[in-house]
Amino acid sequence: MPKRIYHLDDNDAPRAWYNIVADMKNKPLPPLNPATKQPMNPDDLSAIFPKALIEQEISQERWIEIPDEVFDLYKIYRPAPLHRAYGLERALQTPAKIFFKNESVSPVGSHKLNSALPQAYYNKAAGIKKLTTETGAGQWGTALALACSHFGLDLTIFMVKVSYEQKPYRKSMMNTWGAKVIPSPSMTTECGRNLNKLYPNTSGSLGMAISEAIEIAAQNSDTNYSLGSVLNHVIIHQSIIGLEAEKQMQMAGETPDIVIGCFGGGSNFSGIAFPFLRHKLTSGTDIRVIAAEPASCPKLTRGVFQYDFGDTEGFTPLLPMFTLGHDFQPADIHAGGLRYHGAGTIVSQLRKDDLVEAVSIPQLETFEAGILFANNEGIIPAPESAHAIAAAIREAKKCKESGEAKTILFNLSGHGLIDMAAYDRYLSGELTNYEVSNENIQESVSKLDKIV
Repeated sequence: MPKRIYHLDDNDAPRAWYNIVADMKNKPLPPLNPATKQPMNPDDLSAIFPKALIEQEISQERWIEIPDEVFDLYKIYRPAPLHRAYGLERALQTPAKIFFKNESVSPVGSHKLNSALPQAYYNKAAGIKKLTTETGAGQWGTALALACSHFGLDLTIFMVKVSYEQKPYRKSMMNTWGAKVIPSPSMTTECGRNLNKLYPNTSGSLGMAISEAIEIAAQNSDTNYSLGSVLNHVIIHQSIIGLEAEKQMQMAGETPDIVIGCFGGGSNFSGIAFPFLRHKLTSGTDIRVIAAEPASCPKLTRGVFQYDFGDTEGFTPLLPMFTLGHDFQPADIHAGGLRYHGAGTIVSQLRKDDLVEAVSIPQLETFEAGILFANNEGIIPAPESAHAIAAAIREAKKCKESGEAKTILFNLSGHGLIDMAAYDRYLSGELTNYEVSNENIQESVSKLDKIV
């Protein structure tokens, strides 16, 4: 019987995270102070981040050691298994070999815990008592809630309003682990009240929720802010995914030709792709890495590379990114974790240098792919992860047409067991695709010329 699942022994688990910036020929441009338009001083971030995370944010070191306290908590669910998707291969009748890294095995059901644990640890070590954060579909919020429970930190989460309403059991998970959850935009913060006036009946966005969380953190000395994607230190933590997958692919006797991850701000995509991409950067290995984003929020495929704010109200530094504009209002798709207007600075630079590819996937195609995967591999994927599955299916079909037996690896970033209402709507024919017009994108990005 062919081997289907590859497990790493605890002794083979990576003990350091990988920082791709060390191997990039063209480094990401620096974040800018919005007032002066000059590069930010790292100390400017100390009001909302602990020193250790600021150091990681600007680090040029290739390897960053995983603290023992974090490594011990990783052992609860890591190393995560690698699967050969024989069932999906048969269903597609493709000569391609398809593998997936299964991050759904974490206690919160997604990859987000990989960064939540170290972020909570570093804040606790710095004497911080409380954290604030945002969450889209709720995977990051649940992960940070569990991490804060481990380290005894209070947590307030601003959850994008549409997901707060679509995914009530995500809120229940966060509450179970002791977090306070507020639908965003709210009447709790000044910027939330302003956003509600400016955008009446808005369903919210990650940019809005980030603004609210930063406002609370900036106003309270015992409170820091924590972000689940986009920033460099988050990307570093998530490299544990690809570092494990490298060793497991070696166990399978395979080297991926194509590595795929769904894309919102970049955390799970970078986590699976960057450890493999480093071989292209350092030794010219031929490999393609593909970010699969929603067609309704297409910053990598239709956005512009421009300095922009990471939040709606303009509290963050100006970041060099592919963006649709910080006040872009994404459609209410069920992949709430991907409804973000911009890409992280590292991914953006790699995309600018044509080292990263991007595809946009319509909502109905993602659910079709998710159901095909569930019926052949037994795991119901999160709507976000279904974007990566859909992209992998596209590539596998190309192999069927060409006869090439390429090896495809994608990241199953989370399961969809808290997302069954979305599947119900798809199966009943209630879901639709959302089109974003060129006019809407142009209107949004045209405002960026006034920023820089």
